[in-house]
Amino acid sequence: MEVILKYFSDFTPVQLKRFAALDPLYKEWNSKINVISRKDIDGLYEKHVLHSLAIAAAFQFEPGMEILDIGTGGGFPGIPLAIFFPEVKFLLADSIAKKLKVVDAVVEALELKNVTTQHVRVEEIKNRKFDFVVSRAVAPLKELWRWSKPLLKKSHEPLVQSSESPGSSQLSPPGLMCLKGGDLTSEIHDSGTRPRVMEISDIFNEEYFKMKYLLFVPR
Repeated sequence: MEVILKYFSDFTPVQLKRFAALDPLYKEWNSKINVISRKDIDGLYEKHVLHSLAIAAAFQFEPGMEILDIGTGGGFPGIPLAIFFPEVKFLLADSIAKKLKVVDAVVEALELKNVTTQHVRVEEIKNRKFDFVVSRAVAPLKELWRWSKPLLKKSHEPLVQSSESPGSSQLSPPGLMCLKGGDLTSEIHDSGTRPRVMEISDIFNEEYFKMKYLLFVPR
């Protein structure tokens, strides 16, 4: 937890309790269904939770927004973001049912009322529109954008403003936020998009985040 609290300090007691519960929950479930590599499970908070929260550090989600996590796997970045933004609705989708079994168990244990899951290929999601799509190491940017664009709202609907959150005029337009690593030059070129690229090491000063990036493609 220390690496999380190094960068975020205004959590409620409920949020702190939920973040603290992630370690034992994932260690228990990962021994049954491997959703996190064995070498990474001891680095859960840095390599998975904090990595997911790079999105929260860079972008503001407003109460009432709807976010889709494509290929959520073990629940990243969706579950950390759902803890961080309790008034935002998250749909965590994956095509592999056994991974969602772990996600459902974690969501239930944490009593996260703002999370639903769906066993589905993203191309099969119909009649839904989202404010943002998020993903982590799922597919090339070209594919992510092809899947995401039809699922994004054209603009944000009027939202309930909380006294602690900035006005909607400061919000980014609907778009795709994806966490990626390595040299992305050819991947970005092949995608035909012009994403805003943020170095995560500029957000979190940890060695692990060198050559890791947060990309935002607006609708």
